[in-house]
Amino acid sequence: MKNISLFPPIATLDTLPTPCYLYDTALLEETLQVAQREASKYHYEIHYAVKANFNHRILQQIAACGFGADCVSGGEIQAALDAGFPAGKIVYAGVGKADWEIALALEKKIFCFNVESLAELEALDELAGKQNRVAPVALRINPDIIANTHRHIITGFKENKFGINLDLLDAVLKTLPALKNIAFKGIHFHIGSQITDMENFHSLCLRVNEIQERLAGMDLLPEHVNLGGGLGIDYYAPEEKRIADFAVFFQLFDKQLKRYHRQHIHFELGRSLVGQCGTLLARVLYVKDGSTKKFAIIDAGMTELIRPALYEAYHKIENLSSGGDAEKYDVVGPVCESTDSFGKDVPLNTVSRNDLLVIYSAGAYGESMSSHYNCRRLREPYFYGK
Repeated sequence: MKNISLFPPIATLDTLPTPCYLYDTALLEETLQVAQREASKYHYEIHYAVKANFNHRILQQIAACGFGADCVSGGEIQAALDAGFPAGKIVYAGVGKADWEIALALEKKIFCFNVESLAELEALDELAGKQNRVAPVALRINPDIIANTHRHIITGFKENKFGINLDLLDAVLKTLPALKNIAFKGIHFHIGSQITDMENFHSLCLRVNEIQERLAGMDLLPEHVNLGGGLGIDYYAPEEKRIADFAVFFQLFDKQLKRYHRQHIHFELGRSLVGQCGTLLARVLYVKDGSTKKFAIIDAGMTELIRPALYEAYHKIENLSSGGDAEKYDVVGPVCESTDSFGKDVPLNTVSRNDLLVIYSAGAYGESMSSHYNCRRLREPYFYGK
């Protein structure tokens, strides 16, 4: 129970129905301020990736700090609007935009559509024409860069479903003049998620510089360049590294990216803004002795936090209730799936029934990916710190 000082008093936590999410809104505020301060040094614009966490209170706090929103569905667009994000700061990406979602975005007059294929571009032109509108678009280009991250969250390689491949870009650009309800505003990139090796972003800058030079030669230099997100957080030392190194991140782009006169540079950050402010609180149901190991069976499962099951993701876990000697446990949930596990041989202070465990770094892709599988009920989150 080393880090109980990071959370509300144990007496308060004991009264909460578990499993539930704890959100440190003071840490979120500090993170947002640091990110905004570092981005503003270079006049960069940040759109929060709503998919990371669309809890209404979280969205309201981010909107109040002046951020834009990066949405990947009509539902996210509506959630962003409901939380106070201006339509003029909303970008809309996604390889499979349904007609009703496009119609909603056109009706609300969002800032930009990040278009991922020629087929989508032609459909958008047709739907915009029906509303007598002109749709502002950025072409999402697949830069063919393999980011050094988990294979399931790489998005910028040519074999991924995302974006327009480089060898198909000319055909799309040649089609643009014929699309009367399309306004070409920019280019968009996103190479993946949970990237901590800055060399990946250096490679992205070099590729974007090449593409920009190519576009300049065609007299198609974009007004807006959107470089996506992907900046990772430290899942192994969440208490020491509570805020991502935004200074190093933005400075790299300032040094490596060739920025043309009057170009606006955009980023779509998600995990790095909200990941460390969220913690999953769970109660131990049973301690089960196996033949070769012990299991700490908790009331949280893959229904609350699917990342370990889906990505084999690591999350640090601690026992807030015990000061006993450290022992190793497999921490597992109650869902009827073998992959409903949070970690094997996890060192925890001696675990007993009803102990409270915390699973760190769960503010991104935790609550937003939760489900009702096994007819499980989701609990209301608990906010503290502000």
